[in-house]
Amino acid sequence: MSAQGCLQGRTAIVTGAGRGLGRAEALELGRLGARVVVNDVAGAGQGAPSGSPATGEGRGRAARTPAEQVAAEIRDAGGEAVAHHGDVADLAQARELVRLALDTFGSLEVLVNNAGILRDRMVFSMSEEEWDAVVRVHLKGHFATTHFAAAHWRAAAKAAGGPVYGRIVNTSSEAFLAGSPGQPNYAAAKGGIVGLTTSTAGALAKYGVTVNAICPRARTRMTEDVFQGIEAPADGVDPLAPEHVSPLVGYLASPAAARINGQVLVVHGGTVALLERPKVAAKFDTGKDMFTVEELDERLTPYFAERSAQENFAAVEVLGLKKD
Repeated sequence: MSAQGCLQGRTAIVTGAGRGLGRAEALELGRLGARVVVNDVAGAGQGAPSGSPATGEGRGRAARTPAEQVAAEIRDAGGEAVAHHGDVADLAQARELVRLALDTFGSLEVLVNNAGILRDRMVFSMSEEEWDAVVRVHLKGHFATTHFAAAHWRAAAKAAGGPVYGRIVNTSSEAFLAGSPGQPNYAAAKGGIVGLTTSTAGALAKYGVTVNAICPRARTRMTEDVFQGIEAPADGVDPLAPEHVSPLVGYLASPAAARINGQVLVVHGGTVALLERPKVAAKFDTGKDMFTVEELDERLTPYFAERSAQENFAAVEVLGLKKD
């Protein structure tokens, strides 16, 4: 069955959608029939209003903002879209974003949290401002929009006397697993987003709302340093193109994904990988009433020494440096 039109009549918010991943996701949701609220704070300083299609937005100065450019692309393709230039980490502006969707289109079914920034630095060199800025935009930005969308769906479910249609797609990163040494703020925020996702998934399931997270690998302005040296191919599709990510977002937003909840999925270049929840790798029990430091040394130190040696051996094999 074709997915074309599977979101017809539904409204989606995409944050950070003026460029890169968010832009690709907003365009994909529009292609699937959704009415899209395109949020991006970039360009708001130009004096462009958030407005609505009815006020003629998309012409003149407003068209110069990244959010309005994407909204205009959706409208030019025959869809419905409106731009919003607010800061999603500000609760008042996040409330306005949700209200704009409801006032303009009459409903809200999909929330895609994508907005983010980078302030990379090693932990011993990072300033308080660099820590706070990244955690604020990524983690608080996810919370703020989720808070108001969730409150709307909860009230709607109570009024309807049963579940409603709701989808949240959050944006985490493999940095929360791999550690990403030069990104302690980013890795911490992305780990927090996973926790927010699983907690919210459990809280909203009874209202008919699913909440999942993606960990995308994509070439965008924000990741150009990460993928430095990995050039896009001269011919064919770039495996790091954001367009590899957007179909998964469209699927998770669709009716077909109704049974997928609280999951974390890695996506890039034609691959989708489902992450398992953390599980116990080893267990140690004391032979006495209580562990002592000496006994922990006897039990844990040999285990981690052997594990470290195995990991180093595996890394050598991957690099093709294994000696006969």
